[in-house]
Amino acid sequence: MRWPWRKAARPIELRLAIRSRAMELQTAKEILAEVFHAEPGEVEEMIQRRLEEGDWESEERPWPK
Repeated sequence: MRWPWRKAARPIELRLAIRSRAMELQTAKEILAEVFHAEPGEVEEMIQRRLEEGDWESEERPWPK
């Protein structure tokens, strides 16, 4: 017999990967805010400007992983 409130089992690897990437991004934003003495909103603006410029695609060497 199956309990009505129990759902079918699903793999959780994808959710964990997304959650860890989100945590990495949040940590990076906090580091940038501390290094540049900026507010969280300013860090978001810096990242957005960098993405819009597209200069990161033309760099000769890739970012370290």
